[in-house]
Amino acid sequence: MGQKTITKNTLFYGDNLDIMRQYMADESVDLIYLDPPFNSNRNYNVLYKDESGEESDAQILAFEDTWHWTRAADDQYHELAAVGDQAGRALENLVDAMGRNTLTAYLVMMTARLVELHRVLKPTGSLYLHCDPTASRYLGIILDMIFGVGNFRNDIVWKRFNFHADANRFGKVTDRIWFYTKNDNFTFNQLKTPFSEKYVQDKFTHIDADGRRFRLSDLNPPGGRGPIYEFYGVTRAWRYTEEKMRQFDAEGRIYTKSTIPQLKRYLDELEGQAIHELWDDIPSINPMAKERIGYPTQKPLALLERIIQASSNPGDVILDPFCGCGTAVHAAQKLGRTWIGIDITRLATTLIKSRLYDAFQIEAKKDYDLIGEPTTLTEAKHLATQDRYQFQWWALGLIPARPQGGQGDSKTGKKGKDRGIDGIMTFQDDPKGLHKRIIIQVKSGKVGSGLIRDLIGTVESEKAVMGVFVTLEPPSRDMELAALSVPKWHSDTFNRDYPRIQILTIEELLNGAKVQFPGTDTTLSKAQREQEKQGEQGALL
Repeated sequence: MGQKTITKNTLFYGDNLDIMRQYMADESVDLIYLDPPFNSNRNYNVLYKDESGEESDAQILAFEDTWHWTRAADDQYHELAAVGDQAGRALENLVDAMGRNTLTAYLVMMTARLVELHRVLKPTGSLYLHCDPTASRYLGIILDMIFGVGNFRNDIVWKRFNFHADANRFGKVTDRIWFYTKNDNFTFNQLKTPFSEKYVQDKFTHIDADGRRFRLSDLNPPGGRGPIYEFYGVTRAWRYTEEKMRQFDAEGRIYTKSTIPQLKRYLDELEGQAIHELWDDIPSINPMAKERIGYPTQKPLALLERIIQASSNPGDVILDPFCGCGTAVHAAQKLGRTWIGIDITRLATTLIKSRLYDAFQIEAKKDYDLIGEPTTLTEAKHLATQDRYQFQWWALGLIPARPQGGQGDSKTGKKGKDRGIDGIMTFQDDPKGLHKRIIIQVKSGKVGSGLIRDLIGTVESEKAVMGVFVTLEPPSRDMELAALSVPKWHSDTFNRDYPRIQILTIEELLNGAKVQFPGTDTTLSKAQREQEKQGEQGALL
């Protein structure tokens, strides 16, 4: 494919550093949002050690699988240091002060990626880096060196919890979002949020005879300098010209029951309050929220909508190089932007495919490009040989279905408890809008009729309406007969029968085969159906 300006929605599987270097041209992206995977929603107490094994007195919180100082990290470090620029020198100083350890290895890997992100960002572009307190202070230094201290715009504080108790310190209830731009000429749309009820009651204390609520605003000129004339018996410098003041008076906008006339500002004419850098009006996703899909580091859609609306316009290109469950991609699609998402796990790309299909009824390859995933049976078999759990997540994305818990650890090979369920689909076939479930099982190895009987038992025990068996190898005749032996499931809504147990091969799915069920609505626990909006700047809450 080669480096070029990407103009179509694209989802990449792979290492974002390699992908940016291989596919993305200089100054081709309008807005970057990234939420790197460091101590995000995980609380593993990891002793802060040098890679030599020597223990430090300090304690940090980190991902269980955070980066380590490997040969690759050491090579990357020397490559960055050899450039001799401010970022390289800052990195050298940090490594010299703290040693070669998990944190500095993380900073090396992040510095390499931030250098590439700066390269692909347009001169008018912005970058928002979302992080928690573990590494935020160090990342701020690196950002200063790469983007320039003068291009720092805001240290946005997102209050994600109202209360969180810690035993030996003040409760940590906020995340940091570093906001930088490429230079002084950047896209920024001033956003406003509705006034709170308390603010309205405290500030808009007057009510006209017609019931309109207003507050008073003084007419002092900026800096005390303005046109001088007499108005309502007061001679002084005013904010507006005498002609403008007479116009206000004719419109009934001058309040004269005070010593000095004041201007009436009506609540129903004001757009709201300008958003500042403390974001305490967007809560984290609660367990019952409709948008919740079960991804541990999922961020609220309203948070990403705010960032995208503020720092881009319809048609602009949005990049999320650590896209996880795809909230930035979802928001960009909804707001009429072109998006690029990158992630290194099959689980993430599967979640995103399911989420986009559910919210917008769009499909990979048909409505957006999908690069880096298997496209042939040979490639699928190679993936299964490399990592069966990554294969399982990828296969679920072909349906698409939501991955279920218990996928296990691809590094240790330990399997979690999944009750015979690898994935879930749901659909509506009820006047009350209730969802019915389809159980998905994925197998990459040898298969037999016993597995179909197991699936039948799981469907019954889980009170699901259907079961789908996805297999890399062709099913045997006994497997097909076992599936056919189960009575079909009848949809009263559609007045149709559907196979209760279905077998689909990977080859069939690659060629466009679909699960048979009522309607076309599949879900990922269940993201709300969205209508795409062409960049409207309305209230977010």
